[in-house]
Amino acid sequence: MYLGIDLGTSGVKALLMDETQRVVASATAALTVQQPKPLWSEQDPADWIAAADAAILELKVKAPKELAALKGIGLSGQMHGATLLDAADDVLRPCILWNDVRSHKEAAELDAQPQFREISGNIVFPGFTAPKLAWVRNNEPEIFDKVAKVLLPKDYLRLWLTGDHVSEMSDAAGTSWLDVGARSWSDELLEASGMRREQMPDLVEGSEVSGTLRTELAQRWGVPADVVVAGGAGDNAASAIGLGTIGAGDGFVSLGTSGVVFAATDKYLPKPESAVHAFCHALPETWHQMGVILSAASALGWFAGITGQSAAALSDAIGQEVQAPGAVTFLPYLSGERTPHNDAMLQGSFTGLGHATDSAAMTRAVLEGVTFALKENLIALQRAGGRVDALLAVGGGARSAYWLRLIATVLEVPVQIAADGDYGAAFGAARLGMLAATGAAPSEICSRPVIQTEYAPQDALKSAFDDAFARYQALRPALKMTRN
Repeated sequence: MYLGIDLGTSGVKALLMDETQRVVASATAALTVQQPKPLWSEQDPADWIAAADAAILELKVKAPKELAALKGIGLSGQMHGATLLDAADDVLRPCILWNDVRSHKEAAELDAQPQFREISGNIVFPGFTAPKLAWVRNNEPEIFDKVAKVLLPKDYLRLWLTGDHVSEMSDAAGTSWLDVGARSWSDELLEASGMRREQMPDLVEGSEVSGTLRTELAQRWGVPADVVVAGGAGDNAASAIGLGTIGAGDGFVSLGTSGVVFAATDKYLPKPESAVHAFCHALPETWHQMGVILSAASALGWFAGITGQSAAALSDAIGQEVQAPGAVTFLPYLSGERTPHNDAMLQGSFTGLGHATDSAAMTRAVLEGVTFALKENLIALQRAGGRVDALLAVGGGARSAYWLRLIATVLEVPVQIAADGDYGAAFGAARLGMLAATGAAPSEICSRPVIQTEYAPQDALKSAFDDAFARYQALRPALKMTRN
């Protein structure tokens, strides 16, 4: 049996699968995010441990015999978070999360140093880890002086699981401290941001063994004492492993809190000026490209809260067949934006409202705005040398047939839905646990799922959406100018 643990922003999921990759049981435990000031987003790492423990104890109730046969654990997690530990491994402050953009000034200062883009292959985004530490140095020097280790969120769970300070390539690539081509910490980048190599965890590949489960936890959960813990992956790379997105041309679109257009590559293809992420994949000698928008399904969730309806009810009310765009345009910059604009200060907006505008028109505009942002990501990814032959859709937003048809039409790429099953980050993490425990070849384990439905682009609507996309692109600089 193999266990995948996915530490997300809103909860922890634990998934147990057998040697045939059949999901035996899964459990989740909720997390909350604290936002004490504008632009801030934090979590207490102790809550991650409590949630992970609760989810695994639930698995022990649901499938005790199967859990007792555990051989390997894989980890997945929200990326970029700065978990700061002192010399005794005590947490110094709440973790600064991926969607926290308080360090936008520090990010710009680091990004202005050419070695960061040259070595890391990426823009230094405000959400990345290095500028967070620069912010702590500038604003909380008494804490900065005590930092002995910086761990990414899932790697703090690993410390609890194994007692070891270890990370892996896909997550480390999002810190701005990794030489992504060489798959190693960069002393030059660390020094440029006031850090030292000894403050970094050791690095392994995602499919390699990073340690073994502590005896205390093995006894608590009723599992063998020799369970190995794989390196694991950042959440998007773990989802790619779960979906079998490991070869050039393989891609997926994620419609979760954030939105992602992901393309696997067989070589390192950096083009930082495009704001496309060029990261290590979770398997040795593989990489991936990724465009990220900060508000995807969360934009629909925000509008649902405004209207007092559920996101599902709003989606159901517009039906399943895509309609031509109307007069309303929505800019989905509720948390600033990453790809391709790299602007933490961008704000969302509706334009084109009138007395005839109803909830359905605004719902369609929200979905269109997020989809246009995804189109900008795909264009940037293609200009950086990547390609996708089709996009597998994952995340909560993938339950909307309307949205998937819209994405296929606007991005001009077939969008696919896998047959019933759990192919998300927790499943990918379990696969990595299996690879670490068995030494099997990734091609044997990381197969693509059976496709249940494929949505083709609707050519009859192409011209109308091209015009709406042009209007969308013109609005961002116009509205930004009025705020300056």
